[in-house]
Amino acid sequence: MSELPSITVAEEDYNRLSTLLERMAGKSDVADGLEDELSRADLVPLAEMPEGVVTMNSLVRFVDEDAGKEHEMMLVYPHEVGNADHKVSILAPAGAAMLGLSIGDSIEWPMKGRKPIHLKVVSVTRGA
Repeated sequence: MSELPSITVAEEDYNRLSTLLERMAGKSDVADGLEDELSRADLVPLAEMPEGVVTMNSLVRFVDEDAGKEHEMMLVYPHEVGNADHKVSILAPAGAAMLGLSIGDSIEWPMKGRKPIHLKVVSVTRGA
C-alpha cells in the first residue's frame, strides 16, 4: 500500500470540522475516514495557508485523468450543498478526499455503481 500524501488543513476548518465530526461519531464511514485524515494533517492558520491548497469553500478545478475532461466544484459543509450541481459536501467520499490537497495532487474519486475515477487538482480558488 502506498503512503498517504501529506495534507495541510486550516486551523479554522479543523476546529469546525472536529465539532461536526463529534456529532457524527459512529454514524458514517466517511466521517470516520475524515477524522483519520484530520488526525494526520498539518494545521496552519487560514491567513497563512499556502496558495493552491484545498480548504473549505475552495473552488477546485480538476482533470478527470481517465476521460481527459476538466471539472470544477466547491467544497462545502453539508448544510451548504442545497441543489447546486457544483458543490460537494465534506461528508461525501470525494469531498473528504479533496480537503488539504494541493495543486498537482491526484486522488481516486469514488463513483456510485462504477469503478473510481482518477482526478488531478489543477487550480484552487480560495472561497470566503
